[in-house]
Amino acid sequence: MAELGAYEAMRTLRAVRRLRPNPIPDDMLHRVLEAATWAPTGGNVQPWRIVAVKDRALKGPIGKLYNDRWINYSKVYRAGIPATASPEARARAERTLKAGDYLGEHFHESPVIAIFCFNPKNMAITDAKQDRVSVVGGGSVYTAVENLLLACRVEGLGCVLTTLLCECEPEVRKVLSIPDPWYTAAAIPIGYPVGRGHGPLIRKPVEQLAYLDSWGKPI
Repeated sequence: MAELGAYEAMRTLRAVRRLRPNPIPDDMLHRVLEAATWAPTGGNVQPWRIVAVKDRALKGPIGKLYNDRWINYSKVYRAGIPATASPEARARAERTLKAGDYLGEHFHESPVIAIFCFNPKNMAITDAKQDRVSVVGGGSVYTAVENLLLACRVEGLGCVLTTLLCECEPEVRKVLSIPDPWYTAAAIPIGYPVGRGHGPLIRKPVEQLAYLDSWGKPI
């Protein structure tokens, strides 16, 4: 398989929520995990670890924890679809919800669930004292998450970034024997896609998201 270029991989890194239960070759999984290690982190400390969950006995309770939270989240998501939404936007939202329902019901069947963990003691969280939610610590974790997602795309694997399991972090840590002071940042189900898998994305254009020199000045 010819390797995708970086721009093509990013342009087509779609959230794939329908995954086949077929096992992933060990060498392929190793390449994906190794890609995560290449990500930049503050001070090159790499304050993250991955628990790659393959054991069915562990994926079962993890999957139930995820699906319970997805059921609650999807109700809020559906209720939040604006009444003024266009038929196209409403249909797109419903497709996302349906795919999310599939993932919730089959989460435990994912060949691999990559649980990203982090150690705050090894992070320079420079915004900790700001009067808002702190986000800087994530900059030393989610770079590795994105590398893993892109590597999955290159390998032809489906994947999606999920964070619902962070709502029940104590239970997840207990199931996977994650010690103090390590906590959870994301869970990535990985597997071969059911159907087409990755493809073109729907995103806002750069003109709406980037400014030149000062806020609001067109780029």
